[in-house]
Amino acid sequence: MSDRDNGTAKLGNSPKPDDGISDGRQASEKGAPVSFTQGDFEVSVLTDGYISVPGEIFAPDLEVEARQTALSHMKVQNGEVHAQANIPLFRSRRDVILFDIGAGGGYQPSDGLLQQSLSAVEVSTASITKIVFTHAHPDHIAATLAADGTLRFPNATYFVGSAEWDFWMDPDFFNKAPLALHDFGRGAQRDLGAIEERIVLIKPGDDVMTGIRAIATPGHTPGHLSFEVSGGEGLIIAGDTATSEFVSLEHPGWRFGYDVLPEIAIESRQRLLDRATHDRCKMLGFHWNYPGVGFGQRAGTAYRFIPS
Repeated sequence: MSDRDNGTAKLGNSPKPDDGISDGRQASEKGAPVSFTQGDFEVSVLTDGYISVPGEIFAPDLEVEARQTALSHMKVQNGEVHAQANIPLFRSRRDVILFDIGAGGGYQPSDGLLQQSLSAVEVSTASITKIVFTHAHPDHIAATLAADGTLRFPNATYFVGSAEWDFWMDPDFFNKAPLALHDFGRGAQRDLGAIEERIVLIKPGDDVMTGIRAIATPGHTPGHLSFEVSGGEGLIIAGDTATSEFVSLEHPGWRFGYDVLPEIAIESRQRLLDRATHDRCKMLGFHWNYPGVGFGQRAGTAYRFIPS
C-alpha cells in the first residue's frame, strides 16, 4: 500500500422514470452506453444494473403519503426504489479507469452487470489500469473478487480515501460500529484487504492523475470522496453524496437513511450542489436514473435537475 500526503448542455425537462435512457439494463442489452468527451478522457457510462432500496430510506422523516409524492419521479415498485448503478468508464491514451465497480452480483439479484457492460464496449477486465472508489459500500466495491477468489481486475491500481480505509479497516471496527454496519464491515474488510498491496490512499485535494482530483464529501460514509474532472464545463463524480437527482436536489436538507453521519452528509451535499450549480458543472450520480449526467439549477433554497 502507498499513501499520498500532498493534499492537494442544453437545458431540458427532468426525465420521467420511464424515459428510454432511464434504465441502465436497456443500455447494456443494446450495447450502446451513453458516451461523451470530458477533457482528455472519453467517458462511457456503464451499468451494473440496479439495487432495490426501501422508499422510506430516501425520506425517513416523512409520512407515507408525503413520501409517495416525493418519490413520484423515481422508479418505485412495491414500495422499493430501483436505484441505478451508473459506473463511468474513462479512457485516455494511457489509462482505462473505472469509478467504482459495482457489486459483482453478490449484493442483490439485479446487480452484477458491469462485466457485460464492459464487453459491450470491448473493454476487458484485464485492461483496467485504475479503479477509483468513492466509498466502500458493497454496491460500489463488492465486485473486487471474482467467484474463484481471484481479483476481477488483476492489473489495476486502486485509489481509496485514507479516511475511508481507516474507518472500515479499524481493527476495533466491530466494537465501535453499530450492529447494522457489521455486514457491510465484513464485506469492506474482505474486499479492501484483498487489494491492500495495490492501494493508493488519497485525501481530499489529491490528484488521482492529471485532470482528476478528489473532493471531500464525508457523511454517507466517514471517508466518502467525490471527484472533479477538468475540461469544458467540468464534471463532478458525485458518488453517493446525492443519492437521487430528484429527492437529493429538491430536498437537500433531508436525511438519507443509509448515511452513517447524517448531518455531515447534508452539509457535504449542500456544499457540492452549491459548487456545481454556481460553476455550471456537470454532475454524474451513481444511483440516478441512467445515465445520471446533468446539471443542477437553483430553485429557491433547493435545486432542480437538468439532464445534459
